[in-house]
Amino acid sequence: MDWISISLLLLFGLLFLLAEVLFIPGTTLVGLVGFALLATGIWFGYRDLGSTAGHLTLITAAVLASLILYIGLRPKNLHKFALTDTNTTTVRDARRPDIEPGTVGRTLSALRPAGTALFDDDRREVVTRGEFLAAGTVVRVLGIEQNRIVVEQSA
Repeated sequence: MDWISISLLLLFGLLFLLAEVLFIPGTTLVGLVGFALLATGIWFGYRDLGSTAGHLTLITAAVLASLILYIGLRPKNLHKFALTDTNTTTVRDARRPDIEPGTVGRTLSALRPAGTALFDDDRREVVTRGEFLAAGTVVRVLGIEQNRIVVEQSA
C-alpha cells in the first residue's frame, strides 16, 4: 500500500472516532470501526513504509485520537448537546376539582348517562348515576368520582 491509502485509512478512522464522540455517542459500533481503521492504517504504515514512518503514523494517530477524545468529552462541550431547559408548566389536575359539589349548571347535550354541561361559562364532561337527562336540564354537581363529575337533576 502506498502512503495515500494509509493516510485515508487513518483519516477515516479519525472521522469515525469523531462521529462516535460528538454526534452519535453510545453506539460503540462506529467507534469500533474507527479504532479498527486506525489500527489497520498503523499496521500498514509499519509494514509498507518502515519503522520510522510507522512510528510517525502511530504517534500522529495517537495524538489526534487523544485530542478528539479530550475535546469531545469535555463537560463544556457536552453541555452544548445536553438538554438543560427546565419545564415549569403546570397541568390542571383533575384530582383538584375546580367545580365544587353543589354547583348548579345546565346540560348542553342529552346525558345518557354521560354528556356535556355548562357551569359558569365552563364546558365540562359530566355523568349521571344512570338516569337519562334531556339537553337544557338544570343539574347540580354531586361530587367528583374517579376524575368524572357526577351530576343529578336539580329540583
